[in-house]
Amino acid sequence: MTAPEEFAAEEFDGTEEVVVEIVEDGEGYAEGEYVEEELAFEPLGLDRPVQTVGRRKEAVVRVRMVPGSGNFELNGRTIEDYFPNKVHQQLVKSPLVLVERVENFDIYARLVGGGPSGQAGALRLAIARALIVVTPDDRPALKRAGFLTRDPRATERKKYGLKKARKAPQYSKR
Repeated sequence: MTAPEEFAAEEFDGTEEVVVEIVEDGEGYAEGEYVEEELAFEPLGLDRPVQTVGRRKEAVVRVRMVPGSGNFELNGRTIEDYFPNKVHQQLVKSPLVLVERVENFDIYARLVGGGPSGQAGALRLAIARALIVVTPDDRPALKRAGFLTRDPRATERKKYGLKKARKAPQYSKR
């Protein structure tokens, strides 16, 4: 191909001549040797635990997911002991319920930082990420439900001159 600076503006019309050669004898191709492109990553056979991390607010959760019967062990306690609030329990189990694999995996998690709500959200994200590693076909459903999106909201810092992040002291005109 020629360099663009070799053409003057008036003589270059923006088209280029291309020669296409069609080979009819099938030269260069061997029959029966077509290899299908492989996936960028193969579904993981669960020969080892799947480990993922989830974060929300100040909470960080590390999850280990193994084939099992649906047990949750959160910092050495059951899900009912760790999250007495049913809303948090449902939030944590929602990715497994969506892909109908509640009874297929045991979840072992180490939760650090934050409060119950942040930890539940972080655990949900970590479980959803682990499910994708096991079965990548579940990704569209989990993405549509919003389970793969890391919630960026965090506590806003307090500013000087204000009582809280945005609350100003009472204004007096006189």
